[in-house]
Amino acid sequence: MFEFTISSTKRIEMIDITAKVQDIVSKSKIKDGIIFLFVPHTTAGLTINENADVSVQKDIIKKMNQIIPKDDDYFHSEGNSDSHIKSTVTGCEKFIFIKDEKLCLGTWQGIYFCEFDGPRKRKIYCKII
Repeated sequence: MFEFTISSTKRIEMIDITAKVQDIVSKSKIKDGIIFLFVPHTTAGLTINENADVSVQKDIIKKMNQIIPKDDDYFHSEGNSDSHIKSTVTGCEKFIFIKDEKLCLGTWQGIYFCEFDGPRKRKIYCKII
């Protein structure tokens, strides 16, 4: 299993980790397989989406904040209920096929770590099969 850390700088942000994940795949020398990614945090997540236009990430964050606002009549007393809900929406795991030592992503796709309660230092676990 591989592990790497990522440091967020904002309360809510999407950080492109595609190059880091591809580097792990390349170093593994696995030609064909699957990489599993897991974020062991309850206020963060993973998603795959467009990485050609940064405004897409801005739109995703804007809409998530509209649908799941920071301040609502939440019961959780820590003040980050919205972060837990956003993590549930994105999920904390992804898998991507590997072919010829490359991630099988679409032309415009990138892998994003989604921070919902930052800034923080976070872990991402990777397992290649």
